[in-house]
Amino acid sequence: MNFPLFIARRYLFAGKSANVINVISGITIAGIALASMAMICTLSVFNGFRGLMASLFTGFDPDIRITAVHGKVFDPESGDVARVGDMTFVESVTYVLEDQALAKYKSSQQIVTVKGVESNFREVYDLEGILSGSGQLILSDEVCEYGIMGIGLMHRLDCGVQPVSPVGLYAPIRGSKINMSNPAANFTVEHFYSPGVVFQVSQPQYDDNYVIVPMTLARRLFGYDSAVSAVDIRLSASFSKNKAKKELKAMLGGNFCVQDRYEQQADVFKVIRLEKFISYLFLSFILLIACFNIIGSLVMLILEKRNDSSVLVSLGLAQESVGRIFVLDGLLISVTGAGIGLLIGVLLALAQQYFGFIPLGSNGGFVVDYYPVSVKLTDVLAVLLTVTVVTLITLIPIRNVAVRYRLSQL
Repeated sequence: MNFPLFIARRYLFAGKSANVINVISGITIAGIALASMAMICTLSVFNGFRGLMASLFTGFDPDIRITAVHGKVFDPESGDVARVGDMTFVESVTYVLEDQALAKYKSSQQIVTVKGVESNFREVYDLEGILSGSGQLILSDEVCEYGIMGIGLMHRLDCGVQPVSPVGLYAPIRGSKINMSNPAANFTVEHFYSPGVVFQVSQPQYDDNYVIVPMTLARRLFGYDSAVSAVDIRLSASFSKNKAKKELKAMLGGNFCVQDRYEQQADVFKVIRLEKFISYLFLSFILLIACFNIIGSLVMLILEKRNDSSVLVSLGLAQESVGRIFVLDGLLISVTGAGIGLLIGVLLALAQQYFGFIPLGSNGGFVVDYYPVSVKLTDVLAVLLTVTVVTLITLIPIRNVAVRYRLSQL
């Protein structure tokens, strides 16, 4: 049996008369528990928002995107890129041609990003989950070609979900000289109709700027025969994205950039990570302040137990072990508070995750009605480690205080 730990546990948990030391110890445990609970709840909320953002981008961004490191477009049928579809972990592949153009509907104009996709685009993107309207998800038929606009772009062009007239797309003729006498001759003009649906990613860079059109229309508009700007891939559900990225990078070499969904939206997820880290630092500082109460509690405990310390030393207990008793008592206070806080925090986070009792707002203008939450084991371990480290920092002087005080009484 670890004798110092046994004594420390007796000091903390044995039945005692209510005095100021017990009150301070209880307040310290409550403070650490509250800080730990706040940390796990806050980190879980940031995890929830990160997962929410990832789910929103799922409908528009592929699992893996391959782009050229140099240049805007490349030939997908040349070199190792042509073998991407043969990889065992690749479920579907589609080519993308993306560039900017001017969209015009009646008197409304807007610079847009035209995303040309192939006929198998449904196999790579989950657009059905982000569509609004009563039409169909099609890009062409025997009659005409269609374009699926973002909901913000629809409002900017003031054309409605299904405009009665086609929307025009204007792009400069690639490689041509400017004709000042006839400026209209400098542009390639294409038109598309709406199939009666628009997409909503709930991100302005997509909703306000993008229109999805057939690859054939995009190539006519931008003047390309076979070039693409990206190769979008859907991976097999059972295969690791990180492993797929490594294999693709090894095969393609340094001329191509291979990105997963989080890297495609690096700026958005970087902001979320930064906010999560800053919140963690602030809550760690609050936890540090709560842990400083341990010092006051233990100093008073040392004074109260000076007779007990003398008896233990007389019975043969080393001076260092006396100091270890009070250090372990402080650790027990910290671990007890952290355990209670983590338990309550995890239960509250899980309750919010499954029952959603805290709403985001009452006006219905948010993507979700309740705060998104996701509890991760790594966050629980991080909070527990933080509590342990902060406690050890605050307990550094306690052992020396106990030993020196005992020596002064000899």
